Amino acid sequence: MNGLRVGSLLVATMLTGLVAGVFGIYANAFMPGLAKTDDKTFVGAFQAVDRAIINPVFLGIGFFGALFFTLLAGLVNLKEKALPWIAVAFVLYLIVVIITMSVNVPLNDAIKAAGDPNAIDVTAVRAAFDESRWRAFNLVRVVLNTVAFALLAWALYLTGKSSAQP
Repeated sequence: MNGLRVGSLLVATMLTGLVAGVFGIYANAFMPGLAKTDDKTFVGAFQAVDRAIINPVFLGIGFFGALFFTLLAGLVNLKEKALPWIAVAFVLYLIVVIITMSVNVPLNDAIKAAGDPNAIDVTAVRAAFDESRWRAFNLVRVVLNTVAFALLAWALYLTGKSSAQP
């Protein structure tokens, strides 16, 4: 059982950190870089990147895997000192998932549904996309996801510390 307790928490921590990094890259490099491009480049690049990130590795292992393994880590650590930290991390990450599914994904889907940048009014599509809303909610995801990662790292430390006790 100790292997499952530590293993699930380790995987939850790693995956949560991975997703925090992805959202952080969007906040610090990808979206600021795209903001400096013309409308056609913005729409085309955003469509291409969003299509690329919808894949089994990121979605199945990373994005939803972080939620699953954090839940699993909480369930197998019910009587441990790390549980409160894992529980708060789970709630924060669940909020990240809800924000993603209710705000960012619909905006992503709308810009992809607009069609080929060579055949649409890219200025209207970019304006309808609402970059400032997408970026604001992404920043919330970065903060919540990073805090969840830190809480899981602390829980991992506590778990290791308690495992080392006689």
